[in-house]
Amino acid sequence: MTKKLGLQTICTHVGEVKDEQFKGAVSPIYMSTSYQFEDVDVKRYPRYFNTPNQEFLSKKIAALEHAEAGMIFGSGMAAISTVLLAFLKTGDHIVVQNTLYGGTSNFIREEFPKYGIEFSFTDGYEVSDFEDKIQEHTKVIYIETPSNPLLTITDIKGVAALAKEKGLLSIIDNTFASPVNQNPIDFGIDIVLHSATKYLGGHSDILAGAVACSNEHMKIIWNVAKNLGGSLSDFMVWMLERSIKTLVLRVKAQNRNAKKLAKFLNSHSDIKNVYYPGLKSHPQYALAKSQMKGFGGMLSFELNDELDALSFQKALKLIKPSMSLAGVESTMLSPYKTSHGLLSQEERDRIGVTNGLMRFSVGIETKDDLIEDIEQAIKAVKKQAKVEA
Repeated sequence: MTKKLGLQTICTHVGEVKDEQFKGAVSPIYMSTSYQFEDVDVKRYPRYFNTPNQEFLSKKIAALEHAEAGMIFGSGMAAISTVLLAFLKTGDHIVVQNTLYGGTSNFIREEFPKYGIEFSFTDGYEVSDFEDKIQEHTKVIYIETPSNPLLTITDIKGVAALAKEKGLLSIIDNTFASPVNQNPIDFGIDIVLHSATKYLGGHSDILAGAVACSNEHMKIIWNVAKNLGGSLSDFMVWMLERSIKTLVLRVKAQNRNAKKLAKFLNSHSDIKNVYYPGLKSHPQYALAKSQMKGFGGMLSFELNDELDALSFQKALKLIKPSMSLAGVESTMLSPYKTSHGLLSQEERDRIGVTNGLMRFSVGIETKDDLIEDIEQAIKAVKKQAKVEA
């Protein structure tokens, strides 16, 4: 049935918990941590990811990503770490895209050596770059597109085909795109990950993660997940289900704003570089257009060298210089101090995350107000630069 429903209908209705007692319009919350064990079809327990709210929200996640099964976690990193540890063991090897969320890179670099799991980061984003790193004991290919924070685009279909040809598991972090803009399973990817803190939650008040995949793969993930214990409380599950109801409306508004802001920044004399897959000047624009339904609400940019990025962010009045992303409000940050702060300067330099790079999560505000805020902040930082000179 879910395949016949429109995306907004899936967001609104799939995964609801029916209020059979009072017929309320929204899902009731089942806060119990203890359920009957005799004469029941399912033995429910929060750490088993199968309370009523957990179970039904997982159906919504699966439907959004065109998957057989879904699962909700306590954070994006809980989802990422659990999935990777479910399919990798001592002696295995994983090929990882060279630019992706700093927390994922740090987890791989810090934790995998403890388990005897080997890893190789690619030199680029072409399918051939992934193929070059495959070894005899490789088990997994891990990608993120668009990537955090440089908005590089990886060929989803090409990587999925390579993984299948080599008998490998393909995993993607689909956080930046969201299910509204991109459905990797349709291109052959095995497992889709999300920091549900971001677009799925969308209001900067929920910490959560999500996984979507086949029933077969989910059984393997669940077997590890119940041991690691990264489940989400039922109140937050309820909050997330409520938030996803407006996912399409929010993301489409953010798509429109981001494209307009990217064009504005790209034509501005005080901006050195703009990274946004919806710009025709983006080196992977054609690829992005072929696999994305919208280009997303995320972009990054750099001011001219004489202008200080941190001073610029402090001068903003409407756009919040704030961590995280994808809320309805626009936020901006310096990745070298936040999302990629756990990487060394050498590692950041190698992947192109400069100290002047700013990641801009575009919200749903009126576009002209965002432009005006950026203009006044540029004027302020230029004035400061003249005084200091």
